[in-house]
Amino acid sequence: MTARSLISTDDLSDDDLCRVVERAVRFSTGDLAVERPLAGQVIGIYFRKTSTRTRTAFSSGALRLGAHIVAYGPEDLQTVTGETTEDTGRIFAGMLDGLVARTAGPAAEMRGWATQDRMAVVNAMSAEEHPTQALADLATLRSRFGRVEGLRILYVGEGNNTAAALALALSRFPGVRLCLRTPPGYGLTADVLARAHAHAARSGAVLDLRHDLADLPPDLDVVYTTRWQTTGTAKPDPGWRHTFAPFRVTAQLWETSPKALFMHDLPAHRGEEVTADVLDGPASIAFTQARFKLHSAMAALEWCCSAGPATGSGA
Repeated sequence: MTARSLISTDDLSDDDLCRVVERAVRFSTGDLAVERPLAGQVIGIYFRKTSTRTRTAFSSGALRLGAHIVAYGPEDLQTVTGETTEDTGRIFAGMLDGLVARTAGPAAEMRGWATQDRMAVVNAMSAEEHPTQALADLATLRSRFGRVEGLRILYVGEGNNTAAALALALSRFPGVRLCLRTPPGYGLTADVLARAHAHAARSGAVLDLRHDLADLPPDLDVVYTTRWQTTGTAKPDPGWRHTFAPFRVTAQLWETSPKALFMHDLPAHRGEEVTADVLDGPASIAFTQARFKLHSAMAALEWCCSAGPATGSGA
């Protein structure tokens, strides 16, 4: 088979995106526990930046699917002695069936590794996008609500790689209303916005973007935030905390949406992006969401590395 890489959610067709999400939900129920579609394969796990959930999810997921894993840390490869990343990618492709990589740098490096057709490459977080987080989020929503279509979701915080992936994924589901409230100067990039708006125009989703928390729609289904200090990044503005302070998620957001659930990609800093009473309160499904990292990792690996049929390339 020809390996399929997942560098962006846009590498999945609409049908494939739904298929991967549905498979993640099925993995979460235990229905597919005996299936080992990656038996005999070797998956590299290469993380240059810290990770708890994503690295554990892909390592555990690959093993559960029958694969063997080879793990690399940031100082383990000859790139630290001057070997080019291109040469490293060629070596990887000759010895691995799949590579799960977190670089926190530009995704172009992973795109370079994915130019061959033997080894699948999975983006476990780049500077621009965190696509496997979006898969976990969609699977969590699908499991909890029975659907993704038509959900009303408020995202509060920086327009970081998690927000980018969420916007690119949710905008492909009919009837979704995604309200993005980001601090001034910390919104989504023009490229992500253009792609998300194109998806929304095709699907019938709605993107509502502002830089304040005024006039929030009532009866939200979900309030979502991420931590203010994204892994592998630093903010140039020394006064950024003052800019971000109004975007802290507090219980006040539930006054017009008392049934809304709370999601967070974790790790969380209680008292910064979210108050402890929200994160640890009855509306929070953040730790259920974290468990879906495993199920979505398994579904992503299956799509990339098994012989299962694809339904097309990106939408």
